[in-house]
Amino acid sequence: MSLNEVIGLTVDENLERRGFLKVIGGLAALPIVGCAASAERPGGEASASASAVPGTSFGEAGRAFDELLASLARMRDGTLTPAAQITSAQDVAEGHRHLLHVLEQALIAELEATPTHPLAQHQVSPIRKSNGDNADAIYYSTPLAPGRTYRLRSNQAGAVYSSVTIEAGGQRGGYAGRIAGVINDTDYDIAADGRFEILLGGPPRARGWIALPDDVSRISTRHYFENVRSAASDPLLHVPMEIECLDPGPPPPPPDDASIASAIRRVETYVRTRTLEMPRPEKMPSWVSTTPNVFAPPQKPGSLAYAAADAAYTMAPYAIAPDEALVLTGRLPACRFANVMLWNRYLQSYDYVNRRISLNRRQMRLEPDGRYRIVIAHRDPGVPNWLDTEGRTTGQIYWRIMLPEAEVVTPQAELVPLASLGA
Repeated sequence: MSLNEVIGLTVDENLERRGFLKVIGGLAALPIVGCAASAERPGGEASASASAVPGTSFGEAGRAFDELLASLARMRDGTLTPAAQITSAQDVAEGHRHLLHVLEQALIAELEATPTHPLAQHQVSPIRKSNGDNADAIYYSTPLAPGRTYRLRSNQAGAVYSSVTIEAGGQRGGYAGRIAGVINDTDYDIAADGRFEILLGGPPRARGWIALPDDVSRISTRHYFENVRSAASDPLLHVPMEIECLDPGPPPPPPDDASIASAIRRVETYVRTRTLEMPRPEKMPSWVSTTPNVFAPPQKPGSLAYAAADAAYTMAPYAIAPDEALVLTGRLPACRFANVMLWNRYLQSYDYVNRRISLNRRQMRLEPDGRYRIVIAHRDPGVPNWLDTEGRTTGQIYWRIMLPEAEVVTPQAELVPLASLGA
């Protein structure tokens, strides 16, 4: 089986995916939906939706809305094509789902965002997946304004690792060009009840402070958990998060035609730059394998945008027939957090609410010698550490190891008959 058959992408197309991976671009778009035409109610009365004021146009916001719809159609036409190795009905269906998730993310992140008066927003959820989401993490994100000073207040909430990452570069709503700074929970003071505070920008401080560059674009926060129930699926787990601008200026004015038009165009930029115009790297990261069922040595991502700079990553495509299983073996180093999970070709996690598609260290049952043995298969073989493929014969396997204290041993994978495991 070729790599194209495994992940449905050529190497060149691989380079169009999510930023910190920079290997497999978003391959989805929404069908265009026409603007509502002027309509009449029974009896000839004009519908209120036809125009805000009788005799007027939809204004600049209407033009921006039309541009968004047309752009979404271009994203579909430019990505869900045989040239991009999108050939199955499943790929097309999930491609539409993926773009709907990115669009929802864009609406939450940009439509109402005011960087001088920020509100921290959940970046992903069990029903809004993109950018290589994690079943064991709670993420927040919000745009920041250059030249301002902010204060972040939060709580560890039982997390085994937390960090704040500053992204910079790119236009408003667009894809960030780089990581401009990172601070983790060793760099700020945590109260006995888990509360902590970090200053963003302004005069330097020895602890609990991170600089903001002149081209700052966004802040992302990460809380990683090693709980029996995966954190992202636990509705009772709450991570409080407040980001306050200390020099905000006057309150934002009420929405008007110009501001809504600008907001719609930020939404369009957000979606377009994370799908059709995902940046292309010169080469794939060394830790990304293109060989089915074979991992590359884990590495840290450097300054790639949207990565956790404290992590070691390794990723490989899998190819497993219905009567086969893939057995992963290895040993994890001392670290703050580690997990492995399954993604589809759009770097969306499988269904971690209703299935076991990921394992953190607390969820793993280790061998007597401390090694792990994880089985990836289409049905439960009756052994510990089973990861459910949802019946998908191809997909992605992704490892995260946070703050490793030694070299991370490359996971080994062996394809075996499912029957040999007692299934």
